[in-house]
Amino acid sequence: MKHWGIDWRLIIGVAALVAVAAAVILQRFFRKPDDPEGEERRRRSQLNQVGRIVEGHVVELVETVVAPTQESGSGLFSRRKAPASGADTNAARRLVRYSYSISGVTYETAQDVTGLEERLCLERLAAGQPASVKYDPSNPSNSILVADDWSGLH
Repeated sequence: MKHWGIDWRLIIGVAALVAVAAAVILQRFFRKPDDPEGEERRRRSQLNQVGRIVEGHVVELVETVVAPTQESGSGLFSRRKAPASGADTNAARRLVRYSYSISGVTYETAQDVTGLEERLCLERLAAGQPASVKYDPSNPSNSILVADDWSGLH
């Protein structure tokens, strides 16, 4: 290698760089798929800790049936596993639509409250009902009506 004018330290550095790039690509490709339920739980927890409270009102309660999503790629490079046989393929989701105003801007959004039914009394929930909303002061459109250990419903 001396007669080519290539330093062995340069070759080791390039090889290390290629190995790190390959490791990052493989980690992204083979990592566990994101857990949407876990992400939502973390979002609610963070908003419950740092959120400011503003008054709003319930717009409506919507119950939907969600069909399972199919991964577009199936085969050798598919990242998601098929659901286990016998698993519930259609799940009912409960959404509470609500609105609130901050600094003259009115926000209307919905929160999936499936799994949080013990925190709300669904039979008493009505459109127009006043509610307290926790929102992120740095991003007012990010808000919650119910968390695991807090409820803004009156």
